[in-house]
Amino acid sequence: MSGTTTTGSATPAGAKQEGSTRRTRRRARRAERIRDAGGQLPTRSLVLRYILLLVVFAICIGPFLWQLSTSLKGTTEDIYTFPPRWFPSHPTLGNYDKVAQIIPVWDYALNSLKVAASNVVTNVIGSSMAGYALARLRFKGRKLAGVAFVMAMLVPLESIMIAQFTTMRELHLNNTLIAVVLPGCIGAMNVLLMRNAFANLPYEIEEAAIIDGANVWQRFLRVALPSVKGTIAVVAIFAFMGAWDDFLWPLIVLSDTSKFTLTVGLNYLNGTFNTNPRVVAAGTIIAVLPLIVMFACLQRFFFRGVGEGAVKG
Repeated sequence: MSGTTTTGSATPAGAKQEGSTRRTRRRARRAERIRDAGGQLPTRSLVLRYILLLVVFAICIGPFLWQLSTSLKGTTEDIYTFPPRWFPSHPTLGNYDKVAQIIPVWDYALNSLKVAASNVVTNVIGSSMAGYALARLRFKGRKLAGVAFVMAMLVPLESIMIAQFTTMRELHLNNTLIAVVLPGCIGAMNVLLMRNAFANLPYEIEEAAIIDGANVWQRFLRVALPSVKGTIAVVAIFAFMGAWDDFLWPLIVLSDTSKFTLTVGLNYLNGTFNTNPRVVAAGTIIAVLPLIVMFACLQRFFFRGVGEGAVKG
């Protein structure tokens, strides 16, 4: 009896020791291969990664840096030299002053800010409510509503723009900033983002709130919404960028120059002064700067929103 017990208890220990020995041998062989290669394999891989990062950086950031450099160059500097000069010899802010003298750029920027801020508020509120309903509430047609949001993303904006314009005209909203905001006040993609974020939350949290007597609105506002701040930041950034960069719809629905958004106003700048790319570059930097500031303020929430739904504890 005692011999059997000893053999049974020794067998798992021997298997464990054998597995550990195999892992040690594999690590030793891997280290030996690296030594035989002279450490060149990891170095080559690292160099290749940095080269790819530099290429992506040049493609994405290069045009912006060139526009910034052009906006700071005076009329005495040639911007068409080869190789190009990235740093201006005598930096000046005169091009930005010319933009303000040619068009009311700050009024246009204020109109764009009104539209973008309204778009952010409506998308955050509407998308959160719709996403929570699709993820947590049980009602007839819930799956059909989710399919409808997915199909809405497949419809090109140009195909429904005439219908949108007709609707705004029937509502007597043409040539108003409200007409610019309404078509994009709740985006289908934002609703699906919020729906996925709420769906990843554990049901046990809401079950505890239900036991405590919380109703739907209390669970939504006090339990679910604080847990998806990252996705809310993503929705806010997408909504702000979409409204700020929109050009075609404001150009169609607005006719009063005092209500133009910044993108439409800069188009007139480009058409009037197409022989002075320095001024056009300055206007471009003015339009891009708010997006950079907003992303810089919300970047930590933005990257956290990729894996939203996890609960820390």
